[in-house]
Amino acid sequence: MDYKKLITEKLNIDGVEKETLYGFIEVPPNTDMGDYALPCFKLAKALRKPPVKIAEDLASAFVPDQYISDCTAVNGYLNFKINRKGYAFNLLDQIVSEGDNYGSDNIGNGKTICIDYSSINIAKPFHIGHLSTTVIGSALCKIFRFLGYKVVGINHLGDYGTQFGKLIVAFKKWSSFEAVEKDRLKELTRIYVKYHDEAKIHPEMDDEARRYFKLIEDGDKESNQLFELFKRITLEEVDKIYKLLNVDFDSYAGESFYNDKMAPVVDELKEKGLIKISDGASIVDLEEYGMPPCLILKSDGSSLYATRDMAAAVYRKNTYDFDKCLYVVAYQQNLHFKQFFKVLELMGKTWAKDMVHVAYGMVSLESGSMSTRSGNVVLLEDVINKTIEKAYKVIEEKNPALEGKDKIAKAVGTGAVIFGALCNNKIKDIVFSYDRVLSFEGETCPYVQYTVARCNSVISKCGEGGCFDGVDMNADEYQVISELGRFKDVVKAAGEKYEPSFVTRYALDLATAFNKFYMNCKIAVEDEKIKNFRLQITKAVKITLTNALTLLGIETVEAM
Repeated sequence: MDYKKLITEKLNIDGVEKETLYGFIEVPPNTDMGDYALPCFKLAKALRKPPVKIAEDLASAFVPDQYISDCTAVNGYLNFKINRKGYAFNLLDQIVSEGDNYGSDNIGNGKTICIDYSSINIAKPFHIGHLSTTVIGSALCKIFRFLGYKVVGINHLGDYGTQFGKLIVAFKKWSSFEAVEKDRLKELTRIYVKYHDEAKIHPEMDDEARRYFKLIEDGDKESNQLFELFKRITLEEVDKIYKLLNVDFDSYAGESFYNDKMAPVVDELKEKGLIKISDGASIVDLEEYGMPPCLILKSDGSSLYATRDMAAAVYRKNTYDFDKCLYVVAYQQNLHFKQFFKVLELMGKTWAKDMVHVAYGMVSLESGSMSTRSGNVVLLEDVINKTIEKAYKVIEEKNPALEGKDKIAKAVGTGAVIFGALCNNKIKDIVFSYDRVLSFEGETCPYVQYTVARCNSVISKCGEGGCFDGVDMNADEYQVISELGRFKDVVKAAGEKYEPSFVTRYALDLATAFNKFYMNCKIAVEDEKIKNFRLQITKAVKITLTNALTLLGIETVEAM
């Protein structure tokens, strides 16, 4: 039952479209106020009346029915109460019936979304700074698939540029095939840091690095053999982390993939008269749009990020015919995306409007910013392993006889890392702290996972349940049911706003409501109908919390 639609149909407001009105209706934070509310200040401009007067007029004209039992005006809000018993029984049956599909939608049917995320750099360690783009992008992929979209997850590998020439120089001077195969990314990081230390004393090394990168571009056998080694080692190592975080991709087409696809884009820019020469470099002048020029080619003819991103955008449109193309990249790159989106628009690409920069905040250390060049990073693998170890210790202390402790510790530890990164609005900066990530107290993932485990325990003790027709509800029971009913709207909003934290906060709200209900309402009571009703609530909470955590890439556990 879509109660928002029912309310919309019963309200006839001149000058306000039904679709607009539907979007205005919200769920109040406190169910004592009502089950749905219309904030009438949103109608004040169209109706040219004070919100309080609008609410009073609409309330007096409203006729309750079997679904909407009451309508009152309170301080400029129009509050609606529904037939709660019918709503509750139907909703619980729906959730248990739909199971894994509860909260899903088909609004994305026939539409394709490309999501560019994680986009690690080859031969560099997977550090804590890569966590946000990886888990935000992965969650958005899962959310949009849940909403019916065809999703193409893209890991736009950073596998192009002079840094590979630097690595070849460093490899030849201070490493070997055996050392790289043995110590993997640690060895590549060691020689990369050493290169930058030595280049301060011997700047001529940079000329040698540029020469080696040119050899890679020109197809030199030895240089490309080393490049492929660095790439293979990196992907093998980061794949371990992706598996821990339940992250996967449909494409690993990185920057080098577009090496032969940039020339047509540059030629088109020239044909359309958009290219200007400035100090030998090719640019697109964006002064008219309040931005500095977009650099397309350096004076030596080599490409830049913008060139490769434009080639990638054209390729993605031609290959996937996307309806939206999202870039999950830190807000530091705001200007870059504004520039290259604008250049595509100037080229006449009408689909440029469908490209979205999903910006997120930066991660720094308590000691300052991270830098691979200086070796000042916190490896993501180390963070995950420490949280898994912490989870195992807690399990040992509180439930040493628990079966499958290793598997449970892995789910709880990795969940804590993912949940911590997705708990707040994505645009907020994060100062990384082991103490905070490793905390299992308060609003954390272990709290939500424990709630699911608690539901499992109740279900195993109380059996399958049965009829609960005619049972009355108390406030704690209805509060949980009200939270359950919000899930579908939360998932839609998370997709519309590109904000996985909506799902994270929802999971906490539902877990809190259920645990209050659990403490105040004994489930295994003698009255069979009350027991069955409360058991049905428990089943619905387990399903909904599991679905919410799955959208975030987090596993649930049967027991903790």
